[in-house]
Amino acid sequence: MSVSDKLKKIQETQKSMICLGLDLDPKKMPQQYTGSLREMFNFAQKIIEATSDLVCAYKPNLAFYESLGTDGFSLLKLILERIPDTVQVILDGKRGDIGNTASHYAQALFDKMDADWVTINPYMGYDSIRPFIENRDKGVFILCLTSNSGSKDFQMLDVGGRPLYKVVADKVAFWNKDGNCGLVVGATQPEELANVRGIAGDMPILIPGVGAQGGSLELAARYGTDNFRKLAVINVSRSVLYASQGDDFAQRARQELQKLNDAVYNIKSGNKENQMPAPPSSLPGENQNENHGEQAVSESKPENQGNQ
Repeated sequence: MSVSDKLKKIQETQKSMICLGLDLDPKKMPQQYTGSLREMFNFAQKIIEATSDLVCAYKPNLAFYESLGTDGFSLLKLILERIPDTVQVILDGKRGDIGNTASHYAQALFDKMDADWVTINPYMGYDSIRPFIENRDKGVFILCLTSNSGSKDFQMLDVGGRPLYKVVADKVAFWNKDGNCGLVVGATQPEELANVRGIAGDMPILIPGVGAQGGSLELAARYGTDNFRKLAVINVSRSVLYASQGDDFAQRARQELQKLNDAVYNIKSGNKENQMPAPPSSLPGENQNENHGEQAVSESKPENQGNQ
């Protein structure tokens, strides 16, 4: 069973497509949990205990742990050990470097940290991604169209008549020989999310930007899944993790996740179907992987890629 199939099964069992970001920020945490790394661990443990039956995955962002120095890695390792096997772990490091270096990143994140998925920056091309996707039991979410305002600086650039993010989506779909690739597309750009869904085939899409960044949960759920026919993971972090600064922080986080799961259930069951706009332009040609884009990908295939 591929890592994507495992994720789909977990979503069905947990009845949730929500991923919770475990981004521990002392500036936002309840004050009594910021005095030491032990207290930060206690905060994370309480969050996991209160929410692990309501999510399909947890996503620690490595920067929040790396900024704590060597102790931060120990903290992350302890937190990862508390995450139950009933959900998956997505380590968000947005790695991307030459092949030899990438192989060490893959070893660190997959073998040492035991992540199920990692996030990858595709800017350096196939050889920087290959060491990650060679591990068929693990998955990679590759940045395609991100939720930050600066995404337009590069990701929207015209490349032969198409925006760069569509070229990225095409290439990743082509590399997805073992069903262990996915794409990252922000909820803050729902029309483009619908475009990517049409290119992505059966690949899962990781969707940040719902909650504190203002992305629509309904549009993310519908467009990201092609009306619940495809696999997507909706990530939330600050709006849930820091829903309360008081002693009830874990219970409030649980309540917020229950609201999100209930909202997705209502959308899926059709309670709001008549109010839902159709995806833009019905995406002509996207569902066929846009033949001209697929040809372009084939022409740029690395010489050694046929072994994948």
